[in-house]
Amino acid sequence: MKQALQLRLGQHLTMTPQLQQAIRLLQLSALDLSQEVQEVLETNPMLEGEEDYGQNGAGPDGESREAALSQQPAKDDAKTNDINNEREIQTDTPQVTEDLPVDSEWTDVYDSYLPSSSGSGEAADSDFLVQSSSAATLHDHLIWQMNLTPFSPQDIFIATNLIDSINEDGYYTGDLDEVLQSLDDEEATLEEIKAVLHRIQAFDPPGVGAQGPQDCLLIQLRQLPETTPYQAQAIRLCRDHFNLLTTQDQNQIMRRMKIDKQVLTAVMQLIRTLNPHPGTLIDSSEPEYVVPDVFVSKRNGRWVVELNGEVTPKLRVNNDYASLIRRADQSEDNTFLKNHLQEARWFIKSLMSRNETILRVASKIVEYQRGYFEHGEEAMKPLVLRDIAEALEMHESTISRVTTQKYMHTPRGTLEFKFFFSSHVSTSAGGECSSTAIRALIKKLIAAELPAKPLSDNKIAAILSDQGIEVARRTVAKYRESMSIPPSNERKRLM
Repeated sequence: MKQALQLRLGQHLTMTPQLQQAIRLLQLSALDLSQEVQEVLETNPMLEGEEDYGQNGAGPDGESREAALSQQPAKDDAKTNDINNEREIQTDTPQVTEDLPVDSEWTDVYDSYLPSSSGSGEAADSDFLVQSSSAATLHDHLIWQMNLTPFSPQDIFIATNLIDSINEDGYYTGDLDEVLQSLDDEEATLEEIKAVLHRIQAFDPPGVGAQGPQDCLLIQLRQLPETTPYQAQAIRLCRDHFNLLTTQDQNQIMRRMKIDKQVLTAVMQLIRTLNPHPGTLIDSSEPEYVVPDVFVSKRNGRWVVELNGEVTPKLRVNNDYASLIRRADQSEDNTFLKNHLQEARWFIKSLMSRNETILRVASKIVEYQRGYFEHGEEAMKPLVLRDIAEALEMHESTISRVTTQKYMHTPRGTLEFKFFFSSHVSTSAGGECSSTAIRALIKKLIAAELPAKPLSDNKIAAILSDQGIEVARRTVAKYRESMSIPPSNERKRLM
């Protein structure tokens, strides 16, 4: 084999640490970003936020807040995009200078992560209790009521075992015989176990501890005041004709119970006030807070997109530490300061790039989906990530990162960016209709249907076809199930 030299010309993308940092910051949510900024502030002495300024507006180097703000390269209108039909959306983005004179205006975004003000007292103690508190579960709620009930030691043991077998819906899923076998008392009987279960079934929420849906409804009906109208008929219906109740066979119910339609309608109204899943009344989930990244509002007939300043961290380089750097000095301390200064500049650049990208993507989404903001979900247009990527001349993966865990506060609620993206269905006129708009139409049709004659999936598909939207019955069923709407036979009502 003969050796030879060859000259090749090519291009490749190098994932530098700075580029990796910018990509990672781009995909963080607002809350995750605030945590990331806090960690960087704790490890990099070259960075400082608004809290580093004194109460008189002077920073650590004696610079006033007004002087710092005067160096801000970004204008207020850089955070606002006006959307109208007469001109394109233009984003006045801040230009990053070499010295990076970033202003420090730190918001309250740290309230969820930074500890409260030091000092002992009632305020500090109550804040600690709030931070350490957790949501109560159904199990905790039942144990608390058990401890308030005058049980014997053996009954407490039985009640604890029974409560441990109650699921999140409030139903008892265990075996009473196994509870009996776990007792050391040979004289204990199954009736004693059932008696304790009956006492638990009197706990809050009503219907808890039931051994099935039928038992759950009967427990709640029997706990109602005796003066409740149609209580006896409702108990009889649930006890003797529960299978007819589940199938909504009103003719058989009226014949077997010997009642007319008016009475049956009143009985059904009473039964619908009950909760077949009593455990769901005790919310055991931790609250999840959503912080919008941008605000969308209509001003003077135009839709305006603004960054949320409260979750947009603004940092600056600490001038005191930066002034200690000596160019020709290669000492260990000087090298340490130089490295941290470079990291601080790259971090600030990455933050500004993140804000610019989020604003551009949000503005383009609002421009595409103007019909939704004006008229609602029925006017939603089909949109995919590639459409935004081509319009902004970005890579599709970048749009995917921007739209993940980013939220937009609009007059129609706080929505994730991905909400505005949906597939399309062709129309008879040659156009396209988004899947979101079709879901809204299906929901509207079902809401307007007659309770006694609900629309089947075939009928809904036919109605949509008459409106020019060609969808199959299976597609209607898929969209209906995605909205947690039961089929027509389960939606049938007697009134």
